[in-house]
Amino acid sequence: METKAKKSTQEERLDYLVEEFKADSAEYKELQTPNSTEDKRRILRSLMNIRMPKELSSEVMKVQDEYLTKRAAEKGVVNLSDIPVIRDGLSIWQGDITRLSVDAIVNAANSQMLGCFVPMHTCIDNVIHSKAGLGLRYKCNCIMEKQGHPEPTGQAKITPAYNLPCDYVIHTVGPIVQGPLTKKHEELLASCYKSCLDIAEENGVKSIALCCISTGVFMFPNQRAAEIAVETVKNWLDETGSEMKIVFNVFKNLDFEIYEKLLNG
Repeated sequence: METKAKKSTQEERLDYLVEEFKADSAEYKELQTPNSTEDKRRILRSLMNIRMPKELSSEVMKVQDEYLTKRAAEKGVVNLSDIPVIRDGLSIWQGDITRLSVDAIVNAANSQMLGCFVPMHTCIDNVIHSKAGLGLRYKCNCIMEKQGHPEPTGQAKITPAYNLPCDYVIHTVGPIVQGPLTKKHEELLASCYKSCLDIAEENGVKSIALCCISTGVFMFPNQRAAEIAVETVKNWLDETGSEMKIVFNVFKNLDFEIYEKLLNG
């Protein structure tokens, strides 16, 4: 049974959602809720991270969406016009990809395609799902159940963005580099970028933010990954004649420096 609580302020929405998701969890029903807002935010995100894909009640979904949309506004939305173009419609932006108000952002997913279930993990998959809300995990699960097998490396799927300031999230599974980098790794990474651009074009996307696919826990070397990303994007633009605006989204200073040299070279 849903708790009867006021839900007109962010603090009230936060309290309501924490209690709802606690009640929905067999393991954490009796978890003591902390007093500080920041601690409650961490608890909420953690409970969302571990929740298996299933529908939310209409009331909980409504409150979750109100809460996450306002949180996104509080964090600050970055518009495409705020990002300078370096050349040929290509830009670099350093920061949290979930702040970008572009048509689509790219998520570096795993083959399960359901987001990251590790509470508060810092991977992009976790961050995107946490800020989009649980509707995204449920949508991904519907897609994967229909597909009937794990997502192959190098392909892409598109979903609505739910509570993110973009319109779509494009999910792709990058290659995992265990040992020496191989030609196959490089081909699969190029395929990720091409697949994302293809599905974006098919869905009328005019601007897209591409993350640094496979360079985190998948251990693709940053320099070579950036070279492949830039080369693949430039070739795709030349071959298709598309005027899509491309933002290379980076988080680390190292990646910013690498992309800046590549685009200015």
